[in-house]
Amino acid sequence: MANVLSVNVAELRVNPDAPSRFTGIDKVPVDHPVEVRAPGPMKGGLGGGLVGDNIGNRKLHGGDDQAVYVYAREDLDDWQQRLGRPLRNGVFGENLTTTGIDVSHSRIGERWRIGADGPLLEVSAPRTPCRTFSAFLEIDGWIKTFTAAGKPGTYLRVLEPGTVHPGDPITVEHTPDHDVTIALVFRARMTEPALLPQLLVADALSQELKAYVAKKLSKSA
Repeated sequence: MANVLSVNVAELRVNPDAPSRFTGIDKVPVDHPVEVRAPGPMKGGLGGGLVGDNIGNRKLHGGDDQAVYVYAREDLDDWQQRLGRPLRNGVFGENLTTTGIDVSHSRIGERWRIGADGPLLEVSAPRTPCRTFSAFLEIDGWIKTFTAAGKPGTYLRVLEPGTVHPGDPITVEHTPDHDVTIALVFRARMTEPALLPQLLVADALSQELKAYVAKKLSKSA
């Protein structure tokens, strides 16, 4: 059974990659319900989808297409073994740490109901690793290592608001009839541009990625 193992939010802290700036990558589990709503546009909106969470760089993070970031506990456990260090829930900057669902192989446009009557979320885009992520974990070559593993986790948009509790079940209410998964989009974006045309059938792909695909394909035409 798929569940929300923990709900994680962050206070702003100094960005380890750019000390003059702040970041909300360091998220920690909370033991109380958290409201989830669509935050609006990346620039000028409310930031992230979880009330009480914080985002440092709103030029690149947050907004409706990146409202909620989810990472699987199973993948964190795998990283623990590979890195030889403990990794608590939220350490990858995820809002929801899950169990029982293959997050990185979810399909673009897949819809998840959290809890019996909680928010309805829609899979929109993979996470792209950045220098802040690498600096926060203090791992040399982390961006390349993370990319090679192909387990980026997923962003979801909020279709219906609601409240999330630690331990809530996750029900997949809709699965699109295409095969464009988060893992496929990640490979197309990061390492295998020849895959980009395959993404065009995924109508629910984030606006940023749609623009990226269109730009790349127009240059190669």
